[in-house]
Formats: sequence, structure tokens, C-alpha cells
Amino acid sequence: MKYTIIVIMLLSLFSCSKNGEAEISLAGEWQFSLDAENVGINENWYSKDFTELITLPGTTDDAGKGIPNTLEPSIGKPQILHLTRKNSYVGAAWYKKEVVIPSDWKNKTIALNLERVIWETSVWVDGKAVPVKGESLIAPQYFDLTEYLTPGKHTICLRIDNSKKYDISINDKCHAYTNETQIMWNGVIGDISLKAHDPVSIKQIDVYPNVKDKNILVKVHLNNSGKEVSGKLSASVKLKNSNKSLNEITSHNISINKQDQIVEMTYPMGDSFLLWNEITPNVYELSVSLKAGDYNSTRSTDFGMRNLKQQNASILLNDKRVFMRGTLECCIFPLTGHPPMDKPGWEKVMKTAREWGLNHLRFHSWCPPKAAFEVADELGFYLQVELPLWSLSVGKDQPTNSFLYAEADRIMNEYGNHPSFCMFSLGNELQPDFDFMTKLLSYIKGKDNRRLYTTTSFTFERGHGSWPEPDDDFFITQWTKQGWVRGQGVFNEEPPRFDKDYSEAVNNMPVPLITHEVGQYAVYPNMKEIEKYTGVLDPLNFKGVKKELEQKGLIDKADDYLMASGKLAALLYKEEIERALKTPGCSGFQLLDLHDFPGQSTALVGLIDAFWDSKGVIDPAEFRQSCTSIVPLIRYPKATYTNNESFNASVEIAHYGNDDLKNKTVFWNLKNAEGKTVLDGKINNVNVNVGQYEVVGNINCTLNSINKAEQLLVTVGIEGTDYLNSWKIWVYPADVKIEKKDIILTADYNEAQRALKEGKKVLFNPPFEKLKGLEGKFLPVFWSPVHFPKQAGTMGILCNPKHKLLENFPTDIHTDWQWWHLLTNSKTIVTDSIYTNIEPIVECVDNFANNRRLATIFETNCEKGKLLFCSIDLIRQSDSIPEIRQLLYSITNYMNSSDFNPKQTIEIEKIQSLIDKTQKEYKRASAISVY
Repeated sequence: MKYTIIVIMLLSLFSCSKNGEAEISLAGEWQFSLDAENVGINENWYSKDFTELITLPGTTDDAGKGIPNTLEPSIGKPQILHLTRKNSYVGAAWYKKEVVIPSDWKNKTIALNLERVIWETSVWVDGKAVPVKGESLIAPQYFDLTEYLTPGKHTICLRIDNSKKYDISINDKCHAYTNETQIMWNGVIGDISLKAHDPVSIKQIDVYPNVKDKNILVKVHLNNSGKEVSGKLSASVKLKNSNKSLNEITSHNISINKQDQIVEMTYPMGDSFLLWNEITPNVYELSVSLKAGDYNSTRSTDFGMRNLKQQNASILLNDKRVFMRGTLECCIFPLTGHPPMDKPGWEKVMKTAREWGLNHLRFHSWCPPKAAFEVADELGFYLQVELPLWSLSVGKDQPTNSFLYAEADRIMNEYGNHPSFCMFSLGNELQPDFDFMTKLLSYIKGKDNRRLYTTTSFTFERGHGSWPEPDDDFFITQWTKQGWVRGQGVFNEEPPRFDKDYSEAVNNMPVPLITHEVGQYAVYPNMKEIEKYTGVLDPLNFKGVKKELEQKGLIDKADDYLMASGKLAALLYKEEIERALKTPGCSGFQLLDLHDFPGQSTALVGLIDAFWDSKGVIDPAEFRQSCTSIVPLIRYPKATYTNNESFNASVEIAHYGNDDLKNKTVFWNLKNAEGKTVLDGKINNVNVNVGQYEVVGNINCTLNSINKAEQLLVTVGIEGTDYLNSWKIWVYPADVKIEKKDIILTADYNEAQRALKEGKKVLFNPPFEKLKGLEGKFLPVFWSPVHFPKQAGTMGILCNPKHKLLENFPTDIHTDWQWWHLLTNSKTIVTDSIYTNIEPIVECVDNFANNRRLATIFETNCEKGKLLFCSIDLIRQSDSIPEIRQLLYSITNYMNSSDFNPKQTIEIEKIQSLIDKTQKEYKRASAISVY
């Protein structure tokens, strides 16, 4: 019985076939020991047994090995800056396993395959050292064990050291080796196996599609560890998941006379082959077989028929212009701390990204495993891969330079056939040596012309970051020498306009431009996310925020903080995307980020969380309105209007779909908050070719039918399709009459004090320059308030739109474009010391590093009177800015009603304490005609 079980187990490990190839899986239980003191080599651990056990594939973190975390969530300025490993270990670890080599493996070539390791692997077989070490971070590590493994029982011992080996990173932030996102795990993930081949075999296949000539060039890498032999190579192609070959099998007679040899062959694809792109991701499978005497070998690989190039500063795929709608993927997988090595894990990522309208992923300073490319091939995703490099000292260290050349070779050899592998960068925000980078890029481009290449994904290096390098096929940047190409640089500085793009900044750009790390708009942490962390990482950063909110009595506001800040981020991402689409010469954007970045002091900049799950702040379908292959757009000069003006907009279409739009009808309408159509129209006979951005018509309509303050939704769509897009505008009465009645409206503290002592109603609107507090801003904090602590920091307003004070000022709960002039002419008041004495009406969401109570409008009883305090500049600008005038009108109407009945009470001295006496005296405007 015992021997029968052993035979069954052994048979289950072997995957033998008639083509002379076989495999033994090494997945399962291994002996294990940590080597924290690094004494294992000197003490001959490769010849010893270990008492501990571990499962591979897997990591020390999975197994709970290493130093247990003892940190606790902190209060106040967070000391825990990212997700925390529950068990940490950096150093050498030993893994040992017995294996039985079957008799039919005699005289075969045998290789050990470890699909992914961090960082350096040494191998011993039966106590004998294999001289070549593995050190790749982004590709499988292979070890030739032919001379060590004969039929019978053997012991394989691995020493894996996840210590830093090369200077690839600033502060260990490169995403191939970091604890910021992916952790510095120790172990083996993915495939772990022994593979046997005949002495003469196919080692690798490279496929070079030629769409124009309707064929593929196949480069077959042969290995011969024996004598010269003659043989036949045969190739066949079929559509993936089909049983029918595309054409007849192509065969070549060859002579194999040296160990490594490349044979080229051309396979005709016929006249009816299918192209690969994001909309029709047709994947082919090429199989190549070798018959050489008694030796047999077969290899297969996936490829797609596509022709990718840059021309006239545009990216062309199969001679059609494409636009990259991308986000970053920074190896963020919070349950495991490492990337998924199977297709379901990557389907979650890419299907979610597609649901949100994206077609492009940039792998920031790392390269994903094979499963990611396979899913991207099938879904039609355009991938940008990078070396494991994020450094300010590139080219300075020769061993590192050699490592980078080797990693580049490994990336091209392992993943080069995948049609989704469209773009390549040497790394993130690299600084010097640009001479070294130019040589490295030239070397890679010379070996493989199947994709587009760039030197660096942006750089801050003076003289380099604002214009492409000579060998760049495309250019990733935040700005050019002519200006910004992302909204972070302009949205807070310029009043909102929706007729602008970045044409001036990209003028005369010699290659396609893609905007770098667009967005980075911080969103408040989702406290409900904490329960998701059931794996190797502990969200102490989230727990610290939750603990502080509970201590301050603010935990009930956490969901509102998330929603208000998230909706602000969503509208900013929308405008970022649309400006890029409107810009001739712009070939795409790379968001930072659609999903959260839990490292770098916790940068929660996503509309979805680190698990690729929605936060609920916006529906994917709504986000897709401006982020898909065909996008209706309008250009209009502003967000707010009076009803004696006209709304004028040009209607435009960005078309990166699969088929030309012919004789289409475009509709437009303006609807009020109740969904009633106020104005509408149609544009007939619209024609737009694929790859074109066209103005197709105009909207010109008067707004005089609107007799009260309204928030209108402007919608433009293409009849007979799902393509539509929407924007908000606000219309206010031009002749609004502000009646003070018995309200004392003043900017002067002394006047306010006298009136309150007399029992009057006071609207106190001191000059915001003289108030203590935070600088009023429209934009939320950038990236992370912990990582960049000096930025003035809120995350937008939070209000109840149904509050009677806002009855005549249409708004949602969050900051929107009609708040721009109000917020940029304001101070945000810290109300921690007075919160029990006031009722905030318009609050601000503080950043999660501080979690203070903030407000711009509040009410209270004071002395014998009633006080409404506003830190938005109403008095000086209500004549010239309609939304400020309308807010003042709404406030005074409220104060004149019986609804103005504050519940709390405050001492006048506490109001005085809000004024900064060190600031210059306020100079009242010469005339305030509305009063």
C-alpha cells in the first residue's frame, strides 16, 4: 500500500509527453530556516536538514516567519506611513526539498525554474554548489542542473537573499523592491518546477508580425548540448482557443551544429487574418516543432497581428491613431504583498480598469509576470513596462549598469511576443547619467523593434524634463518648455474654463506626448476598508486615522468626508482627462491614480481602493462618459452664468474607436435638478473618422427663461450609441435684490460686537486676509498630506444642500466648479476650540494627517444677538462675481426668515480670537451698491 501511494504521487508530478519534454512540480512543503546572522554558507547549511517547514510557492510573510510587528496605530501626525508587514524579514533564508528524478530523464537537459524571486538565489544539489546565481527581480530565474541531476533521489537547496543588491532606487521606493507597495518578501511565487528537454530542443521563439506583408517572421532559438544533427522545423498558427490552423504547416530542413543557434522562418498569415487592438484583441498561437533524429521538441507562444509606430507626433496602431487612457500599477496587492501570478488575479485588475474606461496600464518601475501579459493580450490592454529603476544616480555604479542591461534582456526575452507589450521605459523620473541611459535605450531598441521606447517616465533633471531625448519614440511629462500639460499646475491658479487645452505647451512636439501621473488628488480614507486587510499587511495607517476620529468624536463624519472629497477628486479627474483629449498632439494620459497608493505616507488618490473595488463616490459608467474610445465633448468659457447671458459651446468628438462615424445625429440638452429639459437641440449629418478629433457643431442658447438660481446638467450624446457626456453649469438671476432689512452686514469686528450687544442679527464677514486659519483653496491636498506636510491642507467642502441657508444657492455636498471664486477668496477656520459653541453650515474636510474641525460658514448666538460668521469674501466681490452675489442673497434670505434660529452660544472674545491682528488693516471697497 505504501509503495502504491508513492508511485501514484510520483506519477502525479510528471507531465511527460512524446515531444521529449517533461516537468516535475516542486510546489508543496519545503524544509526551511531563516539565516538572520548570515552564517549559513560558512556553516554548510546546504548539507544540513532544517526542522521548520514552509510552503512554496509562497513567502515568509505568508507563513508568518520573521519579526512580528509590534507597532500600534498612532494618533496625530501619523508615524506609520504605509501598510505594515505583520511579519518582516530581510536577509537570507534557506529552502530544501528532496526530489526523485525518473529514469526516462536520463541524458536530458534539466532546468530549475523559479518564476519570481526577490532578489538573489543560490542553488546546491546534494551539497554541490551551482556556480551561476539568479538575481532577476522581474523575470523567472533559471538554473541548468543537467550535470547534477541523474535518475534517482536528490536534494535541492535554495538560499534566497532578499537584501538589496544594486543601486536601483531612491530610498527603496522602486516598486520592484520596496515596502511601500509590494513588500520585500522572501520566497518563491509562481511556477516552481524542474523541466526536462532533449539535448536538442527549442529554447525560445520570437515572433515579429508584419501586417503590411501579411506574414510573421519567426526566430527560433535552438539549443544543442550534443553532436551536430539534422532535423526539421515545422510551424503552425491558429486563433487562440481554436482547433483549426490558419494555413498549412510550414516546414524547414535544418542542421543544428552548435549549442545556441537561431533559425529564421517566415509564416504566411493569408489575406483574412485578424488584427489586434483594444476593441478586437485577436490573439494567435504559434506552435513550432522540432524533429531531429530521436529528439523532439515543441514550443508555443501567443502573438497578435499589430503594427505599432509613432508618426507625426501620434501613436498609430495598424495605421489608426490611438489614445492611451491609462493609470499606474505600482505593484499594489494588499493581501499578499506581491503580484498575482495567475490570470484570475490580473483579470480583476484589468477588467476593473476596463469597466472604468481605461485601455492602458503603466507598470511604474517594475515588470509584471506572464499572467498579466496574457490577460492584457486577451482584453486588449496596452502595457508600458519599466526596468526596476527609480534612481537619482543612474549610470554611476558599474555592477548596477550591468544588472540593468541583463534585466532589459530578460524582459524582452520573456515577454516580447505579447501584443499587449506596447511601450517600454527605462524607469521612473530618472536622473543622470543621460549618456548611459541613451546607450542603454539604443541597445534595447536595436534588439527589438516591436514596441515604442522612451528614456524615462518624466525627469526633474534640469535641461531634460521639458523635451524628449533624441532616441525617444514617445515622451512622458508633466510640462514642456512651453507650459503645463496637467491640471495640477493650473486648476487652483486660473478661474475654471472649459475651452482650454494644452496646445501651446505641446506645439512642435516631435514625438507623441503622454501626460505624467495626472491627478494625485487626495481622497479621505475609507474606514470601512480596514476590515478587508485579512492578509500579510496590517493597515495601521488607516487604524490610526480611525482612532483619532473616535477620540475627537468625528467618526460619524468619516463616510461624509470620504464622499465629499471623493466627488471633488472625480470632477477634477474628469477635467484632466477632457483637457488631454482636447489637445492636438496629446496621445494619452497616465493617471496617478485610478486606485489608491497605500505607500509614500499613504497617498489615497484613487476613486477605487487598493483592492480595485469602488469606493462608491462615482459610478464607473459616469466616469466612462469622458474616458472611453469615443467621447463627446464641449468647449465653453465658464461654469457660472446669469440669466441675461447666453450659453455658447462648441460640440466636439474625440474618436478612437474601431469604425468611422458616418451620418450620425448628435443631440444636446440642458436639464434642471428635477430632470426637466430646459433647452435642447440636434446636430445632423455628423461624420468623424477613427483617430480624429472634430468640431461637429455648436450650442447657442439664451438663458433668459431661467428665473431662479438653477444647477443645470448639459448633456451631449450620439444617437443610436451609448456615447454621451455631461457637465454642470449654474445660472443665477442677473437682477437679484439683496435685502438686509434688520441684518447688520459688516467686516468690522467692533461694529459686529456693538450690534450683537444690542441684540441684533449680524452677518460678520471679516476680510479673509486678517483671519487666522488655512489658506482657501479649490484643489484638495496633493498626493499625501503626510508626505508633503507643508501644503495648506483641506480636501474640499462638506455641506448639507438642503440647509435653508443654501436654499437659493444650488450645490451638492461637495466642492464643485461654482465654488472656485468663493474658496480661493476665503480662509478656512479651525474650529476645534469653539465647535461646541457653533453650528457649522459649510464645513471643510481636513486632511487625514490633522483631522481638525474646519468651517467657512457657521452660526451661533452671541451676546444678546444672533451671529452668522462667513470667512468667504462676500462684501468686496459680490458686485462682480455672480456666484458670490448669489450666496450672499441666499444667506440674507435665510437670516431674514424664521429658520435662522441658532441653538449654540459663544462668547464674543472667542470670535475675536479668530482674527489675526498682525495682518494689515482691511481697506473697505469704495462702494457696495447691492446694499
